[in-house]
Amino acid sequence: MSNESGMFGAKGSGDTSGFGGLVRTAASTGSSERPYGGYFDDLADDLERAYPEFSDAIERVVVALGELTLHIKRERLAEVAFKLRDTPSLRFEMCLGVSGVHYPEQSGRELHVVYVLLSLTHNRRVRLEVSVPDSDPHLPSLVEVWGGTNWHERETWDMFGIIFDGHPGLTRILMPDDWPGHPQRKDYPLGGIPIEYKGATVPAPSERRSYS
Repeated sequence: MSNESGMFGAKGSGDTSGFGGLVRTAASTGSSERPYGGYFDDLADDLERAYPEFSDAIERVVVALGELTLHIKRERLAEVAFKLRDTPSLRFEMCLGVSGVHYPEQSGRELHVVYVLLSLTHNRRVRLEVSVPDSDPHLPSLVEVWGGTNWHERETWDMFGIIFDGHPGLTRILMPDDWPGHPQRKDYPLGGIPIEYKGATVPAPSERRSYS
């Protein structure tokens, strides 16, 4: 267990969102024990049979909030992805999204990527999670496995700076090409530009009045 202060933004930014002073307790989830429950055990068994290197490729298996998450070593990510897609008893044909997460307090594992997979054939879901160090933020692209990850990987690169090796065109997708840094990282300073909504202008966070 550890205490974490704030949800986003950099210290001294003048953030008046109401979240800057929030303190919450974060729990570190260890590997879940069998039985996992539901179809999760069958899914794990089928993957182990199809992929004998399963135990070496998986860092831990977590069952929480009704979801099964496989924490994968990054050098085995593509192999596991192909097995999940192509094994008839698994058949995860669709990747629903690729999301980045920044945990600056996790030394050597600061950047995480989460993939949500759906099997249309078996009506099942599973999450893959991979961590990489900030000093070497490289992961293999999964565009060859699921073509729909193309834009999702671009967004994750744009927002977090995670590099997907082998991506056919890893360029910014939300921010301008010359934008400095990656805005959804927790060490990215709050700044920005004024936003206009139907004639009313909301100043950038760095220009708002601070109450601290």
